[in-house]
Amino acid sequence: MHPPQLRRAVLPFGARTDRARMTRMWSSLPLGERLRAELGPPRKARRLVSSPRSRVWRAELSGRPVVVKQLVDSPGADDRFARETAALALAGLAGRPGRRVVPAVLGSDPAARVLVLERLEDRTPGPGWQVDYATALAGLHASAPADLDDLAGTAPGTALPAWTGPTGRDLGCFLALARTLDVPAPPGLRPEAEALLARLSATPARHALLHGDPCPGNDLHTADGVRFVDFEQSSLGPGAAEFAYLRIGFPTCWCSTAPPAEILDEAEAAYRTAWRAATGTEAASAAELADACAGWLLRGDALVPKAERGTADHLARLSHGDWTWGTATARRRLLHRVRAVAALADADTALPLFGRFCATLATRIRTAWPAASPLPAERP
Repeated sequence: MHPPQLRRAVLPFGARTDRARMTRMWSSLPLGERLRAELGPPRKARRLVSSPRSRVWRAELSGRPVVVKQLVDSPGADDRFARETAALALAGLAGRPGRRVVPAVLGSDPAARVLVLERLEDRTPGPGWQVDYATALAGLHASAPADLDDLAGTAPGTALPAWTGPTGRDLGCFLALARTLDVPAPPGLRPEAEALLARLSATPARHALLHGDPCPGNDLHTADGVRFVDFEQSSLGPGAAEFAYLRIGFPTCWCSTAPPAEILDEAEAAYRTAWRAATGTEAASAAELADACAGWLLRGDALVPKAERGTADHLARLSHGDWTWGTATARRRLLHRVRAVAALADADTALPLFGRFCATLATRIRTAWPAASPLPAERP
């Protein structure tokens, strides 16, 4: 994912606008005969900057503003297209309560991995944007039916895999880093942490439709509320896994931020209200939120961009140096996560030892890595 200023950027169109050049620009759109017949001939096509895994255009079809997205040939492209199509279909089902939280799908060509979506006018988020974000995120999560049997025989729904949590290897790497910082695990910590892994891997009482990368830049702030885009990593799983993003600092995102406490509290309250209105049930408890944040803390892969995940023990790398990804360094990200878990994991959760361990670790990190300052409070 690219920062929003890049994602919204348009490649230079040049000064010449003769008919031949315009024809070449239009014909570069990957629209087959069927989509052109259904949606009309393209006009005013502009290529947008996007990730290396996709090509994106803005255009008009029969005078209607649209976005055309094609996933390019690359490992896993078919799976990512299936996930995105499934998530958009599920989130866009008629009859869901509340406002729409995804763009409408106007057409698709699975063979070419092409989606045609309504084009939304995205506004610059204002102060306190996290509240609207959290409200829409709850609506997205609630798009999954309470009974997954409702998805049986529905092609879009069956394309969504189950979310996966951290592993025993993640836990081992985290505890190894703590030892290098002279913070050994106290007696009883490992069994408590292993029980955490079991809880995170258990089937949730109610599945949520998870975006997979609900980051600043994948949220479009429109006049009608926030809508999410780019569902290539979507899955079905516990809503707490993404509800935790606000508190743990957007762990899979280039833009890692830590809102002021009053904004965080307001955003989390907005999520709970929206979830309750949509489902008639309560959102994740404080203990479940602590579990989710602890799970993100254990994941070394959540310190690097997607292309670098699974390539190294990134937690071990921290003992030798630091690196910058987007708005923050890896050490700043880790310190924020350690502090967040220390604040949440108290005697009223299932992680009292882990919480005290994180408090000790945070103090040690501040001494060992004095340059690890707090995360920025706002997105750029």
